[in-house]
Amino acid sequence: MDKVAFEKTNLRGHHGNPITLLKAKIKEKNAVKTIFEKISSGLNSVDKELLKNEIDRHLDRGNLYIRLDKQSAYLNELKICSTDPIHLRIHFKKHRPEEIMDICREFGMLP
Repeated sequence: MDKVAFEKTNLRGHHGNPITLLKAKIKEKNAVKTIFEKISSGLNSVDKELLKNEIDRHLDRGNLYIRLDKQSAYLNELKICSTDPIHLRIHFKKHRPEEIMDICREFGMLP
C-alpha cells in the first residue's frame, strides 16, 4: 500500500491564470511524522513563533492552515507569508485546538 495518495486537479483562477490543486491523503502514521518533521525543520524560529502567536487565525474545525512563500519553496526553503502563497491545509482527526497545538509542539512546528 502506498503511504501517500496524490490527486492533481488543474483549475483556472478568476483572471484565467492556471492553478494546480494537489491533494494528498496520508495513509501511514510514519509518513505523517516524516511530513511534520520536514515542515518543522524547514520553518525558522521566527516563523514558528509567529505561527504560535497567531494560531487562532490558523485553526478551524480540525484544520491547520499555513501559507508558504512560493519563491522560498522553489528554493527548497519554507517561509510563512500572506501574499500570493502556497496554501497548505492539514486536517486532524482531533478537533480541539489544544490537541492540535500539542501535536504541532510534539513535532517541533510550535515552540
